[in-house]
Amino acid sequence: MNSIIESFFNILKPDQILKGSDLQERYHHIWHMDKPLFVRALLLPESTSQVSEIMKICDMANQPVTVFGGLTNLVGSTETNEEEVVISMERMNTIENPDLQSRTITVEAGAILENIQNKVTESGMLFPLNYGAKGSAQIGGSISTNAGGLQVIRYGMTRNLVLGLEVVLANGTILTSLKKIIKDNSGYDLKQLFIGSEGTLGIVTKAVLKLVESPKSQVCAFVGINNYDNVVEFMRFMDKGLAGTMSSFELIWKNSFITLTKDPSIDRTPLPYDYNYYVLVESLGSNQQQDQLRFENLLEDALNSALIEDAALAYVKSELNWFWHIRENVDALVAVCKYDQHFDISVPVNEIGRTITSITEDLEKINGVAHIFPFGHVGDGNIHFIIGKESEDDSLRKKINSVIYKPLKALGGSVSAEHGIGLHKKDYLHLCRTTEEITLMKQLKHLMDPKQILNRGKILDMNGK
Repeated sequence: MNSIIESFFNILKPDQILKGSDLQERYHHIWHMDKPLFVRALLLPESTSQVSEIMKICDMANQPVTVFGGLTNLVGSTETNEEEVVISMERMNTIENPDLQSRTITVEAGAILENIQNKVTESGMLFPLNYGAKGSAQIGGSISTNAGGLQVIRYGMTRNLVLGLEVVLANGTILTSLKKIIKDNSGYDLKQLFIGSEGTLGIVTKAVLKLVESPKSQVCAFVGINNYDNVVEFMRFMDKGLAGTMSSFELIWKNSFITLTKDPSIDRTPLPYDYNYYVLVESLGSNQQQDQLRFENLLEDALNSALIEDAALAYVKSELNWFWHIRENVDALVAVCKYDQHFDISVPVNEIGRTITSITEDLEKINGVAHIFPFGHVGDGNIHFIIGKESEDDSLRKKINSVIYKPLKALGGSVSAEHGIGLHKKDYLHLCRTTEEITLMKQLKHLMDPKQILNRGKILDMNGK
């Protein structure tokens, strides 16, 4: 038996170590469940101390490690090879009772996002991180990728919702700062190094999350608009009129909206297919009757001033679920694609309309591109593309990448708004980070993981350093 595997048996129970044929039911991504995992071993720690002991062994042996969360990432962050050891956080899934007085909850990294939300809701609070993969995504992965989602415009990214972290470093050192305070200006805010670093600087094992009071009302509407400038003006109009209660402002282009609401999709449209843009706007407030009336009056004013062309309102649970399912059911877009390629770029809000039109026109000229589906969180400048294509040819993939990423540097945009860099985007990192920034990133990586064993090759090309 391999000596490093023997060392793992000294600190873990046999059922915490999977190798050989035991790995046949394992995979590196939820979209690739048909492809068995080929690694030296998959380890299932049940405590931070066990993660620490694992990393001490790996550090001594120069053993590369990949960390698995919910396996929902879209940038190759969990792709592995046969020389690696995988640490899966799934058994570290404890969710403590919310601390209502400090408005926090402490959770282990393997806790499923939706389970955290449900636990918090039982206590009358809200954990507002929310996105489509919440039923399988683990909070450790959300933190390591600084996940965004559907309510960033009001509550911010994951880093805005993390108060404290416990992290295991590459050499096994446990860094614990599980504070429940919002203001702590005592030197460097070290937790921010690990939020968004995709497991390359340390392994998140536990977190203190910030909660907010649960809203008492929810109102949303699908709105039809033909001019992009009006989309931006409508967003400002609603944000001002809703006085800080606007929680989401989602934009779907016409062809994407049609595909999301026609066969084979299970959803049906609440509006005619007469408009270039479809906006889903939501308000979370404190009084259902008053908030609904205010929302309706704002929509009426927007219609009368020709800011929007049409609107459909939802405020009962079934209709709210219907509207949001249309936005979240990206599987309906993927279903019509023979092969698909996904993007999550950031563009200044005022440039989105022109930029997406230009990108779409250039994509249409590429042989092998069959579908172009833009949609996204326009309130924070994050636009997604799902590109349907005729083959997995690498040259086609690179042509598509080039068209979508090429405008971003001049615009001051980003190749990754919320998905991260992983393996798939690191060749394009220079488009949104300066040479000096990348150099500093490499210095931090070298300082904190000198043997380059944590998520090796992800985000940065260290050139053997």
